[in-house]
Amino acid sequence: MALPRIGKKIIVDVPSTTANLGPGFDCLGAALDLNNRFEVTRIEGNGERFELIMEGNEGSHLRGGPENLVYRAAQRVWKAASIEPVGLEAKVRLAVPPARGLGSSATAIVAGLVGANALMDSPLPKEKLLELAIDIEGHPDNVVPSLLGGLCITAKAASERWRVIRCEWLDSIKIVVAIPSIRLSTSEARRVMPKNVPIGDAITNLGSLTLLLQGLRTGNGELIADGMNDRLHEPYRWRLIKGGQEVREAAIRAGALGCVISGAGPSLLALCNETNGLGISHAMVNAWKNIGVESRAPMLNIQTAGSQWHELQTGE
Repeated sequence: MALPRIGKKIIVDVPSTTANLGPGFDCLGAALDLNNRFEVTRIEGNGERFELIMEGNEGSHLRGGPENLVYRAAQRVWKAASIEPVGLEAKVRLAVPPARGLGSSATAIVAGLVGANALMDSPLPKEKLLELAIDIEGHPDNVVPSLLGGLCITAKAASERWRVIRCEWLDSIKIVVAIPSIRLSTSEARRVMPKNVPIGDAITNLGSLTLLLQGLRTGNGELIADGMNDRLHEPYRWRLIKGGQEVREAAIRAGALGCVISGAGPSLLALCNETNGLGISHAMVNAWKNIGVESRAPMLNIQTAGSQWHELQTGE
């Protein structure tokens, strides 16, 4: 297979994601209409050369080199397709800040996979990219909706194959994501969780997940409210999020159907109807502001298209 020309550019738009949605720990995730953009370019040099350019202030601490997630994902594509690695540059414009519980690392993985595959004229099918994404991330809840879009529940079946179900989400149910200036690493959020949980908590989560999915499918607010109930991870993580409980209570008082930790946090996600979304947004921002934490809380929709790419032609 011929290597791409020096200077070939692929633009990859990757949606942010929210995982868990309360009871769906490590298996349920949704793509949001808030995209990171990656411009992936073939540059001179072999596969050991990777340059990273961050646009804007978010992610200024991130670096290029072999440990970068975009680079690592690209390497997996070339290995799987038996292709000689090439030098890459990634120019990144973040709408999703890192370490906020909105799948920033998943967008980097998906962008590396999709971008590297597209540079080589797509030798790998999307199903293989999905398998590689889950393997790199270690769990499917962010990378699957980031690649495919929509609300996805993913499980490893008895056959050891990953099974993905696209679930329905009624358009009338909106999302308010309160994104604070504080950070929380996924590794830190995982360290506080117990290695074992009571069987009663596991049963409660299974029931809550069923209620939540039915509520999102039908728009039934009572089912959504009862379904956004978790006992596997949130009880252990709330103490890591400064003011988190106060922000949650403010969202509920403003009319949210429910409010949960987005992914590992510290961002919080509230579900609501469009009519009260703005009020919920203001309430969450003000609650954090009252304890000295700046934040923003956009009202978002589910993004159903997943990751999209196109080749940037000379002069664009």
